[in-house]
Amino acid sequence: MRSLTEEETKVVFEKLANYIGRNITFLIDNPTDPHVFRLQKDRVYYISEKISKFATSVSRTQLMSVGVCFGKFTKTGKFRLHITALTYLSQYAKYKVWIKQNGEMPYLYGNHVLKAHIGRMSDDIPEHAGVIVYSMNDIPLGFGVSAKSTNEARNLQPTAIVAFRQGDIGEYLREEDTLFT
Repeated sequence: MRSLTEEETKVVFEKLANYIGRNITFLIDNPTDPHVFRLQKDRVYYISEKISKFATSVSRTQLMSVGVCFGKFTKTGKFRLHITALTYLSQYAKYKVWIKQNGEMPYLYGNHVLKAHIGRMSDDIPEHAGVIVYSMNDIPLGFGVSAKSTNEARNLQPTAIVAFRQGDIGEYLREEDTLFT
C-alpha cells in the first residue's frame, strides 16, 4: 500500500470533481478524523489516516483491502469509480436525479435513466456532468453522466435517455465474481 503519485492524484480528483465538485475538500480536510487515499494493486482506497498508519505494518502480499475502495486504475491509466464510493459521492453530490419507483428496477438491472422515469432533477445540470441517482425516498441507487442538460431534458421524448448509467447498487449482484478480484 502506498500513497498516490501526483499524476494519479490528479486523475482521481478530476474524476471525483465531476460528481462532487469542490466538495472534495470535505473528504480530505477533516480536522477531527483525517482521511487519505492509498493505492493497493491498482485500486484506490479511502482510509482513515490512523488506520493507514497501522496498515503499514502488514506486508503488501498479505493486505487484501483496507478502507473503502473508491475505484481502480485501468491498464491505460484511466480511473474508474466503483459503486463502493457511492455513500461518499452521495453525501457531497453537486447534481442529483431522482427516479420514480417504476424506473428503479430497470436502472438497477443496468439500464440508463429514461425521461419517463425521472421524478425530479437538480436545476442547472450541464450536459455530460456527473450525477447521483436517487430513489424518490432519497436512497442513493447509483451514479452516471447526464446525457442532456436540465433544460434540454424537459423537452425530450419519454423514451429518451437523460443520464447514462456508470454504476448502480445492482452491480453487487451482477458482477460479484469480478468486483473483488
